Amino acid sequence: MNEYSLFDDREKTGPLADRMRPTTLEEYMGQTHLLSDDKILKRMIDRDEVQSMIFWGPPGVGKTTLAKIIANYTKSHFIIFSAVTSGIKEIKEVMNKAEEARSMGQKTIVFVDEIHRFNKALQDAFLPFVEKGSIILIGATTENPSFEINNALLSRCKVFTLNALDTEQLVSLLKKALKDPRGFADWEVIMDDDLLYLIANYANGDARVALNTLELAVMNGHGDARHSEVTKDVVEQCIQGKALLYDKNGEEHYNIISALHKSMRNSDVDAAVYWLARMLEAGENPLYIARRIVRFASEDIGMADSRALGIAIDAFQACQFIGMPECSVHLTHAVVFCSLAPKSNSLEVAYMTAANDARNMLDEPVPLHIRNAPTKLMEELGYGKDYQYAHDYEGHITAMECLPYSLKG
Repeated sequence: MNEYSLFDDREKTGPLADRMRPTTLEEYMGQTHLLSDDKILKRMIDRDEVQSMIFWGPPGVGKTTLAKIIANYTKSHFIIFSAVTSGIKEIKEVMNKAEEARSMGQKTIVFVDEIHRFNKALQDAFLPFVEKGSIILIGATTENPSFEINNALLSRCKVFTLNALDTEQLVSLLKKALKDPRGFADWEVIMDDDLLYLIANYANGDARVALNTLELAVMNGHGDARHSEVTKDVVEQCIQGKALLYDKNGEEHYNIISALHKSMRNSDVDAAVYWLARMLEAGENPLYIARRIVRFASEDIGMADSRALGIAIDAFQACQFIGMPECSVHLTHAVVFCSLAPKSNSLEVAYMTAANDARNMLDEPVPLHIRNAPTKLMEELGYGKDYQYAHDYEGHITAMECLPYSLKG
């Protein structure tokens, strides 16, 4: 748990991303869908009527920064809680101090970073103080609050979705850092705009990654003290591969597997292979992907081409045998085949329809004529009577009804 001012001295000497942290809404980059003059959040800040809220968005989009700016605008005491180091004891101690401050007219904003990592008990500890108005709670999460935040707490907070910064916004931020006194204004930096775009694309919407990468590039450029010529080779060494937004335990995990599934269903081979690569390059377990392809083979292809299931099973076994990175080609084989195969969801529809009947008619008896009769008594009771053995009939098929009597026909 940390308590400090928005203008802490560490922001003058720390990493570039901290030094360049905006202190006003005018400086703040992006999120115009929330901070334009006609938007609810902007009006709440202007009127000093801020309520408890949740900021939901990917890393590096300014969740913590915006919370600090709000605290500054509303002249509130600002406290940061960490899900890693804070317990119920620390929470209650701070809440009691906040209650005392409130009685003296001082507002307290409690910022909970990665609130989704707080367990139910810790989230519940904030609830009475939010209800009483002792604190204004601002939680930040990269995960869908609907799944990760307790309903009782979520119902008392307004959720605002923050979007990843686009490439142009990140390039503007990088250019500003090169000229700003908090950044490299007192340096002579020679760097082409193309390299700024390279960094921005690498950052994948994350301002912190973009600024930290720029700092690394400038500090390792060619030249002497406070003179740096940044070349493409320097930037490429700083990047060393594309940053992928992917959390194997979070919502993006399900978003991307959904993208793979729907791309295959839509026979979009290029998209399907791309989403496959996104998962594998981010470290996803290949067996998880293989299992999803096995399901797809019957759910979306089924009887239109029964070979799909065999190829999916073969790919699954290949992943078990050799693992990554070699099995990537086997998964690609299965994904491409499934994408190009004719599609039919008849098996899925058939099962779901039958399952609905089964759930609503759980006590339906098996018709007597398709029951076995291993004892004389059962035979006398009509078990197996009038059963028609299909192999004795032309075409190996009969008109015998096999459904329960209530579903006959």
